[in-house]
Amino acid sequence: MAKKRKKSKLKVRLLAIILIVIASISIGVGSVFTYVALNRNEEIKEEKPIDNNAPTIEEKENYETTATFVAVGDALIHSAIYHDALSNGVYDFNYIFTEVKPIIEKYDLKYYNQETILGGTSLGLSSYPLFNSPQEVGDAFMNMGFNLVSLATNHTLDYGEKGMLNSLEYWGKQEGVIAAGSYESEESRVTPRIMEVNGITYTLLSYSTLTNGLRIPYGKSYLFNLYDEEKVKEDIERVRDKVDVVMVAMHWGAEYTHKPVTEEREIADYLASLGVDIVIGTHPHVIQPIDFIDDTMVIYSLGNFVSGQVGIERLIGLMASVTIKKTVTDGVTTITLEDPAAELVYTRKAGATYGSNYKLYPFSKLNDDILPGYKEYYEQFMAIATDGSREIREIGYE
Repeated sequence: MAKKRKKSKLKVRLLAIILIVIASISIGVGSVFTYVALNRNEEIKEEKPIDNNAPTIEEKENYETTATFVAVGDALIHSAIYHDALSNGVYDFNYIFTEVKPIIEKYDLKYYNQETILGGTSLGLSSYPLFNSPQEVGDAFMNMGFNLVSLATNHTLDYGEKGMLNSLEYWGKQEGVIAAGSYESEESRVTPRIMEVNGITYTLLSYSTLTNGLRIPYGKSYLFNLYDEEKVKEDIERVRDKVDVVMVAMHWGAEYTHKPVTEEREIADYLASLGVDIVIGTHPHVIQPIDFIDDTMVIYSLGNFVSGQVGIERLIGLMASVTIKKTVTDGVTTITLEDPAAELVYTRKAGATYGSNYKLYPFSKLNDDILPGYKEYYEQFMAIATDGSREIREIGYE
């Protein structure tokens, strides 16, 4: 699972040119240099002997570095959740995530899908079928350290242009975060968003195949990244040689099915052919497998991370992780995805009324009081997540 990419050798070439120039000059002016040096009232220090075993410039530039990546699924904020988070006129969602925050924080790159638009309270909050969520939802995810966010979903258009602009204004204030899939202009849409961690450069692109029948504002297609093969190809080619890692978030497929449909597989194959490193799938609201297409990691569906949906399969979500390893040898960069792993999370609703204390638990914190039969559920849903062509490490729970 390795991808090799040429690293610019500009520094080496410049050094070679400088050495040639110095050598040429020294031939003609060596005696002058000697004369000047000997006539200075300074002690000339003896040159150190050449160490033939000393590392060359190229060898000094050889190195390895890693970054850890984790992805979780949908933040699907139903009214029951935002009513639950309201206290004394203030929305605070942090308490929902206290059990998973320590896990999320340990990773370098942290992705989630903002399923519902963060248009904010000024537009009026709403739930299914047209969602609008408090921006304090984003605050809770930022508090956990998430730095990769997908904004292209089948609910992005729910509150029209104003909802998207409010969302973009919010995300524009978040430093160190790539929020992809919705943009305030075409210029912004085609401007690569490149960041770096541990010497590894990366970017995130995001697309949706679905709009729920809602129309994108005329002449403003940049507000919503609707999937189109040619557009995707151009976007990837624009950034592929500028970064070590390209991630693409895809909102695709059919709801409530644990097996990827034909559309998902065809798009995944296409993205892999364009050199994408990690494909991150959402929309089905249930878990689908983690797989590899040659060197491309494909997470077909992460399911829900947090939601007010009903049904155990919609309350158990996937946390998928991998270590990104960058190796530079003689100017050639190799990117390897190592140690892919899967974990499960569970959204618990403690009561049937508002104020019912929604809380998210990693399976490592579960017991039969919180989720009766959780071990059996673990086996069932982990089998789905790891039903790919390559071995995915499980985080076991006893």
